[in-house]
Amino acid sequence: MKEPTRVLLADEHPIFRNGLVRALERDRGFLVVGQAADGGEALKLIMELHPDLAVLDVSMPVIDGLEVARRVHQAALPVDLVVMTMYIDAKYFNTALDLGVRGYVVKDSAALELLLCLRAVAAGQYYVSPNFAHLLVERHARADPGETEVALRKRMTPAEFVILKLVSENMTSREIADRLFVSVRTVENHRAHICFKLGLKGPHALLQYALENKAIL
Repeated sequence: MKEPTRVLLADEHPIFRNGLVRALERDRGFLVVGQAADGGEALKLIMELHPDLAVLDVSMPVIDGLEVARRVHQAALPVDLVVMTMYIDAKYFNTALDLGVRGYVVKDSAALELLLCLRAVAAGQYYVSPNFAHLLVERHARADPGETEVALRKRMTPAEFVILKLVSENMTSREIADRLFVSVRTVENHRAHICFKLGLKGPHALLQYALENKAIL
């Protein structure tokens, strides 16, 4: 039997947070392993409890949800992040995705959407609330296949940039995994992140992009 996905919930409002806990407890696919009322506590519990998923409210005391995401990203902590927010804001949205956030949910409908979001993220996918669909379209429309190396590096993590460079050398995921001494699954996850950031879709889109931009990789 598959182990449940371990989840940490971070939101400063205990009534709202407890409602999310009750919703998740009804689903055997998830186990709430911790709760946090502020961003500092959330970051501490992520490092101590090693959850599979952490759900972060953007607006929290001490440090906000995006700053938690930034520190998780910088430390390369092995946790998938989902962000809840009341704001339909392009800056917040793009910052979150640039930091590797896998799910972005509008807080008004979090109780209804959270299970859908967490199921998608637990399965290695991304989830964005329909409220943010126009921001996702705008983000993908700005993806420029002729961008500079500096601009591309800013959008990628160091690991993602290395993998994109190796893809441009026509290496398979297995060959890249062997070169970097990581698992094939890790490489595939990085490839999925790169495709999402660049707005690429289709089985050969990443290879085509990497070959077209090989000169700046």
